[in-house]
Amino acid sequence: MTRKTILIIEDEPDIAELIQINLEEDGFEVICSNTAEDGYRKIRLLIPDLVVLDLMLPDTPGIDLCKLIRQNKKFNQIPIIIATARASEADVVLGLEAGADDYITKPFSMRELSARIRAILRRNQRGQLINDSIIQSGPLRLDQLKHEAHINGNPLRLTLAEFRLLATLAGRAGEVLNRDQLLDSITEGSANIIDRNVDVHIRALRRKLGESGSLILTVRGIGYKFFA
Repeated sequence: MTRKTILIIEDEPDIAELIQINLEEDGFEVICSNTAEDGYRKIRLLIPDLVVLDLMLPDTPGIDLCKLIRQNKKFNQIPIIIATARASEADVVLGLEAGADDYITKPFSMRELSARIRAILRRNQRGQLINDSIIQSGPLRLDQLKHEAHINGNPLRLTLAEFRLLATLAGRAGEVLNRDQLLDSITEGSANIIDRNVDVHIRALRRKLGESGSLILTVRGIGYKFFA
């Protein structure tokens, strides 16, 4: 089984080394960077499976690097865990709204960090294609060839726009998608989609999903993500 590659962007050598040693013992391939510039370069070259990012870097704030990663379509799906000494509620909210998948404050145990990494990697795999047409994500199953959707085994009656939107969210489970990305998935260049308001379709989807509507999370100021 191929080892997952974790990129640590941390400017304190002792902390970076401690994280690297422990994650390597847990079976991960670990690469380290001590600046935002070098970290971004390694992301472009290597496309790691996950990034552990400090906020207080010597050249560029980690929050800006997080936003930069999320803006690049080539690797904006890479999970990011912010690991920082900044522990205020405002900092946590800012980090998550910038696109981080998780936020952990220093000092933290290596076991907790490793557990969070594994949880995110497992979560992201749930939205993968089973084959070229079927998406299985948590209780949701979508057959894109048959245009069929089921939640907990029960069929869903969806419009074309709702189906496309749900397939996009579930196919990239755990990833925050902005409204422009979701609108592109709805229209696909078609003029037949009358209502181009993503929020309207999200509300309709949540109603049809019933209790499972909470799987579609609102990320304030950015967009939505499917959490299964």
